[in-house]
Amino acid sequence: MMKKILPFLLIVCSVHVFAQTITSSRWSDLFSYNNVLAIREDNGKLIAATENGIFFYTPATGEITKLSKANGLHEVKITAFDYNPATKIGLVGYKSGAMDVITPEGITYVVDIPIATGYSGSKKINHISINGNLAVVSAGYGVSVFRLDRKEFAESAFFINSGIYEAAREAVIRDNKVYVITATGLKSHEIDVSFPVYSTWNLVQAGNFTHIAGNSEMLVFSNKNSVYYGTGASFVTLTKSFWEVKDIVITDSDFTVSGLQEITVFNFSGASIKERTGSPIYNTGIYVDSKIYGGSVDSGIISDSGEHIKPDGPYNNMSYKINVQGSQIVISTGGRDAYNDPLYNYFGYYHFDGTKWIYPDFFKTFPGPLNVLDAAINPAKPSEIFFVNYSSYDGQKGIYRMENDEYKNIYASSGGWVNRVGGITFDENNQLFVSVSALQDGNSGFYYYNPSLDSFSLVGVVNSGAVQRPFSKEGILFIPSPFFNGGGLIIYDYKNTPSSLGDDRFKIIRKTNNLPADGVVAASIDKNNDVWIGTRVGLRILQNPSSAINEDNPKAEPIIIEENGLGEELFRDSSILSIEVDGGNQKWISIDDGGVFYLSSTGEQTIHHFTRENSPLPTNSVTDIKVDNKTGKVYFVTLDGVVVYQGDVQDVSENFGDVLVYPNPVVYSKYKGNVRIRGLAEKTNIRITDAAGNLVHQAVSRGGYYEWNLNNQRGVRVASGIYFVLMTNADGTDTATAKIAVVN
Repeated sequence: MMKKILPFLLIVCSVHVFAQTITSSRWSDLFSYNNVLAIREDNGKLIAATENGIFFYTPATGEITKLSKANGLHEVKITAFDYNPATKIGLVGYKSGAMDVITPEGITYVVDIPIATGYSGSKKINHISINGNLAVVSAGYGVSVFRLDRKEFAESAFFINSGIYEAAREAVIRDNKVYVITATGLKSHEIDVSFPVYSTWNLVQAGNFTHIAGNSEMLVFSNKNSVYYGTGASFVTLTKSFWEVKDIVITDSDFTVSGLQEITVFNFSGASIKERTGSPIYNTGIYVDSKIYGGSVDSGIISDSGEHIKPDGPYNNMSYKINVQGSQIVISTGGRDAYNDPLYNYFGYYHFDGTKWIYPDFFKTFPGPLNVLDAAINPAKPSEIFFVNYSSYDGQKGIYRMENDEYKNIYASSGGWVNRVGGITFDENNQLFVSVSALQDGNSGFYYYNPSLDSFSLVGVVNSGAVQRPFSKEGILFIPSPFFNGGGLIIYDYKNTPSSLGDDRFKIIRKTNNLPADGVVAASIDKNNDVWIGTRVGLRILQNPSSAINEDNPKAEPIIIEENGLGEELFRDSSILSIEVDGGNQKWISIDDGGVFYLSSTGEQTIHHFTRENSPLPTNSVTDIKVDNKTGKVYFVTLDGVVVYQGDVQDVSENFGDVLVYPNPVVYSKYKGNVRIRGLAEKTNIRITDAAGNLVHQAVSRGGYYEWNLNNQRGVRVASGIYFVLMTNADGTDTATAKIAVVN
């Protein structure tokens, strides 16, 4: 949450998306702010645009604040940014083609960007340049002029040459004229009635140009290696060449050219003022108060003294699975195509040790492909992390043990595509299991770890194809197998003694057991000992899995909900990605391209449905969900980053926990929602009375929390005053009380 905001954001508390607010104080982000795409300056303060958000840095105080989809922006995947310090207006362009307009009055979401008829390519905004009340927006099909005061587009020009669209890479406005660079040259046109007509544009200079910057005094542009500057009538080539020009930023008296590993500041005569060379790799740079600030690819802003400036966060936004233990978090970054072929990305995992984010040096120098499907913190030894690398490279694939984020050992690293490790879990007794498929005999199964010998033993179970992250409860291991043909849910009873196999038993639940398909992607067991099974085409529940192992043909059952008076199967034909049960036995379920559903304990009611359209979720495909029942936080993992939702449910039992009423007092002029009560027993009888003891509301809550809409039993909002909440658990053996102050 932002503590302080730069002047142009002082009143950013109302976020407009056609009157729909998608952020609240309940959300926060775990985004990476390492990849700085653009830096702008406002009265000595720096504004940096990164992939998933913007951060603000005040050199005089060292203060850093941030703005993302969790607290104001409407998208992720930023591709362009500019800011005008005179008007305090910023424009953010996204890969989707949409824009956010940031003004002192709020943030407005703009989606009606003109697109050329018949154009089917990328809508990504390549570049934005602001001049006064006008901005020019470059895209793959041309340029458009945007009027900041009206928040609407004016003239647009679609660059169609002989039926082929020509991308506008970057553009600037000078003296009512737009200058655009493309793969064929520098072109210009007055902002007038013929602006949209491509044939009326002037070719200023032929060439394959990449970047441009300009003001009333100077125009600067470049190709890959050379930089040209001049007043617009003629241009001079800088004597200095670059390995690859990445960006140009201009001020009233100088311009800064950023290369891959160099940043140089020039005056308008082309003379070098200041230079920085060497690592890291840069996207951009800016010259402020005689200091160079470089925007790096993976280290945030690099100051003149070499300081790395950025909000703390993961190394990258690429995320796949998450593990939370106490205050520690580890995020793995791998993935598979069709649950089979590895998606190599070379990132490994990111670790939050309770105070700061760490990206282990081990991954920075790893000699081969990385596809870390899962990582887990040892609950009994928090300094120890195990992870699996799913690949076919002997000596690199397998199970790894890290201590204090330093490499200690690797196991099961040979066999090419044999022994494909899938995921990791610790059971209640801190015994470690790793799911594995494609064994020598074709079976799937698991490894279990012997800490005293620092070794793993292999148990083959059944032929089922690929495997997902396992989980366990009361001596039973569950291994989802996502293959359509031959997959299922392996239920293996190891009787809390994985090293002794003689009395073990197992069952695999498949389509023949009333699953909608063999392919089981995710599963979770709830407080009733029902297993919720998510397949690639639907959801089922299997009751009492311990007994089901002994049955010849146990049957899983669908959840039937009422839709328009008719019975409908919950999530029929939907691909389930993740299932998580919270402390109140409610269920969080993510659907491929369908967002996340928060369901009642039976699944018959939807409490929330979060999507990228109505929440800070980066995408509608959430690959993992983790509930921290000690804090109530819910972690949503996507391939574009992680966001966190502050839920109401913490550890829930038959008795009361720490009962909390919020907000309290309830001041109508400041808050018009429901009052929430958390820390309740699993089943709570609630009576609310006024100060005189008159009953105004009563209810029964389940799941550890309750919401009161401040209405009395007649459905009318209660008057201002103090109200008493009297609560008992199911059998009357525990009680709790609370006060609520209401100010209308």
